[in-house]
Amino acid sequence: MNVKSSIPYHRNISTKGYRHLIYSGDHDMKVSHISTESWIRSLANLSVIDEWRPWYFSGQIAGYTRAYSNGLTYATVKGGGHEAAGYKPGECYTMFERWVSNTPL
Repeated sequence: MNVKSSIPYHRNISTKGYRHLIYSGDHDMKVSHISTESWIRSLANLSVIDEWRPWYFSGQIAGYTRAYSNGLTYATVKGGGHEAAGYKPGECYTMFERWVSNTPL
């Protein structure tokens, strides 16, 4: 099956109330974090519940995060490329671990 857009799938998740994490490397040259922010806005009329703020790894800023009322958490990974976990494995593991344990990034 060839999926041309993931927006319908994410829109479906958004309306069901499931928590979901979307992240993007801020050095991604294939899908920029600005493009990701744009399609997040296209999901629905989302309210921001936690405005942009830095998140940390080993005492350093690892990226920025924003949370929405529908359970969506969006995070950037500072210095991460298209496959952010390959560029910044420690930061991505920590981000995911915090998100899974429902701990703020």
